[in-house]
Order: sequence, then C-alpha cells, then structure tokens
Amino acid sequence: MPSNRVVRLRSRREGAAASALQDGIARIQQELEVSPDFPDEVEAAARKAAENPRLPELDRTDLEMVTIDPEDAMDLDQALHLERDGEGYVVHYAIADVAAFVTPGDAVDEEAHRRGETLYGANSKVPLHPPALSEDAASLLPDQVRPALLWTIHVDDTGEGTDVTVERALVRSRAKLSYEEAQRMLDEGSASESLQLLGEVGELRLAREAARGGVSLPLPEQEVDVEGDHLDLEFREQLPVERWNAQISLLTGFAAASLMVYARVGLLRTLPEPEPHDVTRLHRTAKALGIDWPAELLYPDFIRTLDPSKPKHAAMVMACTRLLRGAGYVGFDGEVPADPRHAALASEYAHVTAPLRRLGDRYAGEICLALCAGDDVPGWVTERLHDLPGTLQRSGTLANRYENAVINLVEAILLHERVGETFPAVVVDVDHEDTSRGAVTVKDPAIEARVTGDGELPLGEDVTVQLSAADPQERRVEFTLS
Repeated sequence: MPSNRVVRLRSRREGAAASALQDGIARIQQELEVSPDFPDEVEAAARKAAENPRLPELDRTDLEMVTIDPEDAMDLDQALHLERDGEGYVVHYAIADVAAFVTPGDAVDEEAHRRGETLYGANSKVPLHPPALSEDAASLLPDQVRPALLWTIHVDDTGEGTDVTVERALVRSRAKLSYEEAQRMLDEGSASESLQLLGEVGELRLAREAARGGVSLPLPEQEVDVEGDHLDLEFREQLPVERWNAQISLLTGFAAASLMVYARVGLLRTLPEPEPHDVTRLHRTAKALGIDWPAELLYPDFIRTLDPSKPKHAAMVMACTRLLRGAGYVGFDGEVPADPRHAALASEYAHVTAPLRRLGDRYAGEICLALCAGDDVPGWVTERLHDLPGTLQRSGTLANRYENAVINLVEAILLHERVGETFPAVVVDVDHEDTSRGAVTVKDPAIEARVTGDGELPLGEDVTVQLSAADPQERRVEFTLS
C-alpha cells in the first residue's frame, strides 16, 4: 500500500547538507548492520553469472516494451506492452528473470536470503543483489536483450483478467520512461498505443478494485532536494500513470495467486481482516473530524470519498493506515491456508513482479512457471517454502526501520537550525492512550512529526506548533502545541 513514509531524492548538490545526510545514513547502516557492499566472493559470483546467463529459446523481442519507473532507477524489474484483443486487451508483462543468473545455493543466492529485500531511503540503497546483476545484466534496461518471465494476461472489456500464461522468453525494452515522461506523453497525445491502453486498462482495473472492495490509500510521498547547505522537502502526489502502472502489477499478482491457490502450492502475500473495534474507532475519528460517514457506506468506499489535499481528510487517511497493518506471507504445499486473502486488496494476492528487489518474488515466479508448463515445482523452491515467510517478514521489518530512520534523519537535518520557530500545521493523529500526544503535518517544510500539548489534541484542526527539538544525531524532531 502506498505510504507517505517514503522519501525520495529529487536533486543533490554537494555541501554541508549532503555531507550530513551521507554521514547520517552511514550511521544508520552501521546501527542496523546493513551495507550496500557485498562480500568479495558474492561480487565475483555475480560477475561470473552476468557473463553466463541461462537463456530461453523463446524470442519475444518483437514486443515493443517499455519500462516505467522513478527517473533514477536502474534495477528495472518490469517492462510492459498492451494491445487490443477484440473488445478486450492483452497485457504482456515481462519480469526480470533472476533465476537465469542465480543458482540455488550459490554465493549470490545465500546472500540474497540473508538480505531478503532491497532497502531504500533518500539517496541510499542497500541492494538485494550485486549491481552487476540488479542494475546491469538482469535489469530490463533499454535496447538490451534480456531473459524474462513473460506474463501474457487476457483482460476483458470490464478490466477482468480472463486467462494467464507465464513462460521464459527473451525481451527487449525500447525505452526507459520516468513517471513524469510517461505522463507527459499521455497528456500531449504523443504516447504509443500501448501506453494509451495502459490508461484504459488502468482505469478499468481501478473500477474493478472499487467493485471488489479493495483499498488504495491516497497518500503522497516526500521528495527531498539537497542543495548545498540546505534541504528542502515537498509532498508529491501520485500521477495517474503511476496508479495505472501499479494496477498492472496488481493484476499480475492476482493472476499468480489464482494459479497457486488452484494448484495448492504457492507463496501468498496476506493481510488479516480488520478488527471490528478498529473500524468502530475509525467511525469515531470521522465523527470527530466532522466528516460524514454514512453507516451503510463500507470502509473501502468511504476511503474513495477522501481528498488528502483537505486537512481533515488528510488526518482521516492517516488514521485509516491502521487497518493496513499486519501484512505477512504464507507458504503452502498441498493444502491452501485457512485465510489466504489480502484484506486490503479483497482477494488472494502474490508478489511476483519485483524479483530484483524482493527475494520471495523469484520463488513465486518459479512456481507459476511450473504450473503453466504442467511441470513439478522445482525442489529448491518447495524446500524453502515454509521458511521463506519468516525470512521475508524479518526483511520487511528491517526495511521499515531503515526507511523510517532515513526519513527522521532528513527531517532533523532540515530543521536543526530552526528550533524555537513556529509553524502552521494540522493535527493528523492522536494517541488513544494519551490524547495530549500525537502527530502533525507541516506543509512548509513538508514533514510529519510528533507533537505534544497541554491537553487533548484537536484532531484534524489547523494549529500553530513550536519546534522544540530537531537533533540529526538522534534523528528526532518534536513539536509542542503553541
């Protein structure tokens, strides 16, 4: 689910702020015992693998695929091509084939199991695989022939997936598009038919999500500019093309889960249903904010009525994130788990579209390949199916800690010379155990931080807060209600 606890580097110019950021991230990596560097034997194994991939016979370099990612991304997992099929569509979705380079039990594989996933934060990255693979030989870079898992998904005129196959194939991306470039091409009318169809299918899938009862919280990201001795932060709203692109990934994850559940073997991403008392608490929050939530309106439909550009609605969206906690993984072979669904997506779901960045996606992709080919699932996959959820859960927890630490560092660097100043803000969260404590969103600079008051905090209200602490060493920012 999208979260505004994400900060991306938009620009960087050397100076005191850049040095403070670099030094602070180095401390975070040391504290969490993570490193972007790999042992020499892993690097050597990756270089050797990059020179000797296992290439498939099927050649689909005829498909005019493109990648759509953040501008500075080099670990490109996905490339897509869409075409009409009568009244419906065919979605071709190529996913980087990590298993074409990594052998089960080799040095790269074992290091990937130790790491679990790529860690991101501002200008830092702790990759799952060495860059010789993740940003070069295995990445779906433009004008390069690459081995891939090619998903072919037929979609009807309502946006519903009707048929899916996945097979190994050679592909070649024609262009590396940023979100902004793809959106500009669509807005100017210069986009290819495939990119235009992404908009059509994306909107149909969003409508299917609503009909299904799925939830996507409209939370912005934070973007940071490092300019000499200063940092600037802004909230960035998602572009339509990002939402459409995400829907293709979700479509593939639903198709993968369907294959797995039918065959009774797989690795699913799960989220339990929210507790009734949590939903009741959200109703009380809406009432306190003065937001109308009719009793007959279900939670997912209520979310779609919110406009996060409005302060009270932003506070409501923040409160709704509580229902998205508790996500996990479950591996199974022979019997489908009792509760295999992802509650926020209102369906069974599997992660299969980011194997360069998530360990589990390589395993889930291999399962789907075998099922579509009518083959047995490889033994190296089934042997680790029951251990993988724990590995992925631990790496997910570490990723959250890393991301939050970097965000807290950026905000503390930004504000450390402004202690004592006052800022207009909005109270977006109140601690239910101590209503004098909570969180505020400050629009300029664009941050969220802890706040304390003398009495109960006015949830959703415009307030003035005073910066009482901003310590880059402790990565701590605190405000008090003026």
